[in-house]
Amino acid sequence: MSARRIFARPARFAAIAPYLWMVLFFLVPFGFVLKISLSQTAIAQPPYTPVFEFTEGRAALAAAFAQLSFDNFRLLISDNLYILSYLRSLVVAVTATLILLLIGYPIAYGMARLPQRWQGVAMMLVIVPFWTSFLIRIYAWINILQHDGLLNQVLLALHIVSAPVVWLSTDSAMYLGIVYSYLPFMILPLYATLSRMDASLLEAAGDLGASPLQAFWLVTFPLSLPGVGAGALLCFIPVVGEFVIPDLLAGSNSLMIGQTLWLEFFTNKDWPVASAAAVALLLLLVPPLVLYDRLQRRQLKANS
Repeated sequence: MSARRIFARPARFAAIAPYLWMVLFFLVPFGFVLKISLSQTAIAQPPYTPVFEFTEGRAALAAAFAQLSFDNFRLLISDNLYILSYLRSLVVAVTATLILLLIGYPIAYGMARLPQRWQGVAMMLVIVPFWTSFLIRIYAWINILQHDGLLNQVLLALHIVSAPVVWLSTDSAMYLGIVYSYLPFMILPLYATLSRMDASLLEAAGDLGASPLQAFWLVTFPLSLPGVGAGALLCFIPVVGEFVIPDLLAGSNSLMIGQTLWLEFFTNKDWPVASAAAVALLLLLVPPLVLYDRLQRRQLKANS
């Protein structure tokens, strides 16, 4: 057996492994969620009546498939609660992503311009918050933003405000928590792109008469667009379905789709409607996921 054949077999298994992971931990659970979304709510355990069972035989399955009902999906379109939840989630995700880009780009740009020996230190400082539990970090913000918390104490001590400001249960607190939690996901792709940029291009732009600002807009920013797109999608996609931060820091006047899913699953015990909402959310995120995959493929081709 040749050496090429000896090493080719493990390579094939390594190439198959991601697809097996997707099938076992994404497609199979998604199939169960889709099956529940086509069921009817019932006072039982679990709280739904299955439309079909795989153990009933082929004839029973064919009859069940012929009677499938999409009532739960029609409810998502007809009920303003779900429509407004989806719209609010999209608005919050777009707004938070723009804020993250405005904050993360200068930080990544500054990291890329640091001397080589300091870039590792800056990278470590960006990653350090991940060493603490996400939930603990959000609870820490509750202590900071509460009525007698650290933020109000500092503002009162500096005589910036005359009375404690209401921070908790507001959209401002929610955006603050989202930006704090997802900022590394914006910085790291931007830094990876900016750090690989050829510095001689900026020198050439300067030799041709471009000012530093013109060189940035005409050279640096266009070349960093793959990092901008990757960072924006890495933040936008999870923020759309975010539950913990809006539930702990934002008010209850308007819900995001993650909170609506929680209420349907655990409060209303309406698993079919909640599953339909989850399926619709996944379909809503398919275009950004496809766009992210294309950006990654394009960047890999450019690097190769």
